Amino acid sequence: MYDMYGALEKGFTSPIRDVLWGHVYLTPALEALTKSAPFMRLHRIFQLGPAHCVYPGATHTRAAHSLGVYHLARRLLRNFLEQGADVWTSPGGIRSFLCAALLHDLGHFPYAHSLKELPLEAHEALTGTRLLTEPLKSLVGATGADPYLTAAIINTALPGGQEKELRFYRKLLSGVLDPDKLDYLNRDARYCGVPYGAQDVDFILSRLHPHPERGVDIDSRGIPSVESVLFSKYLMYKTVYWHPSVRAATAMVKKAILWGLTQGLLPKEKLYDLDDQGLFALLATPEYPLFALGKKVQDGRLYVVAAEFPYDGACHQDLLDITSRSQHEEALAADFSRVLGLPLGPQEVIIDIPEQITFETGLYVNDEACYFEQSSSIFKAETVKAFIKSLQVIRIFVEPSVASDRHTSLLYEILHVKKKWL
Repeated sequence: MYDMYGALEKGFTSPIRDVLWGHVYLTPALEALTKSAPFMRLHRIFQLGPAHCVYPGATHTRAAHSLGVYHLARRLLRNFLEQGADVWTSPGGIRSFLCAALLHDLGHFPYAHSLKELPLEAHEALTGTRLLTEPLKSLVGATGADPYLTAAIINTALPGGQEKELRFYRKLLSGVLDPDKLDYLNRDARYCGVPYGAQDVDFILSRLHPHPERGVDIDSRGIPSVESVLFSKYLMYKTVYWHPSVRAATAMVKKAILWGLTQGLLPKEKLYDLDDQGLFALLATPEYPLFALGKKVQDGRLYVVAAEFPYDGACHQDLLDITSRSQHEEALAADFSRVLGLPLGPQEVIIDIPEQITFETGLYVNDEACYFEQSSSIFKAETVKAFIKSLQVIRIFVEPSVASDRHTSLLYEILHVKKKWL
């Protein structure tokens, strides 16, 4: 028991002041990780990408978020050790989990999730690769962690999933009430100046219980906390993450990068180590019209909504494929040009479709002996499906000069003729 608590408590003498959680304490070895070049890059990546175009305070970084996740992960483990998790955890595993929480976004792409849909390696895989490469491998080892276990907690594609301790840590880091979600909902709400994401973290942690196979259970007193997280996530997506202007900026950058990749102008390896400014510098090539989309986003000259309608899986399935979507954009630009008599290029019409999202409800309610969706909560599977359906809106973005009332009414006519769009 002493070794377990020592792994979680001994030597945490280096404080970092955080706007949400106050003092976040690290060991000198963990602090050295935060001074490494890969972690310092996270200071130059906005957590919410273009959200500051709508919410000017949203300039917090991936680095600040990572420190918050680490802090909550340490608090969670402290709580779980007191409830008997020391039976299936080890000192090295505890330090590995703390490193995984601190470094979980190390391979994250710049500009929030603009690059997530592109044909690139998953950021979790990039994180795992970095952790097993020097100098990070030695820096992680110096904390008392196992670099491979740390990488495997983050990158679930790495083997070892049958090991009980590894499965436990994976479920702690990614779930309904995980440290990642509890930090980003609170942090994003604070910096955007909206109330929707605020969670009662102290109460939530008091209602979580460790389980060797499921990772985290709750008791029935924790059901309102899960409901709060689900509704907060819905509201944050509706008002912040998927605000139309944020979606426009994201779609513009995504379109520029996709074009660069397909034309062979941007080798994908160039994108993996960039920060936000590096990404825009890569697009600063005036002879390529599609790259100019990046400059427009930087200057706040965002495209506007010309039409929007609900996503219908039966009609719009092919739009989920980004390459197919690009072909539809070219056809739509040509139709729009013909009807309006305007010379619109493929870079001036963008179809935006939100990516598939989930509202995790897989927690087990131990005193009701059932999973959350079968519990006394009002949040049933149908409620979650309604959340997702409400958020899935297809939008057609165009240059502001094109979006007059007359033009947009004609666009709707074009879409109606195409049938599959409506």
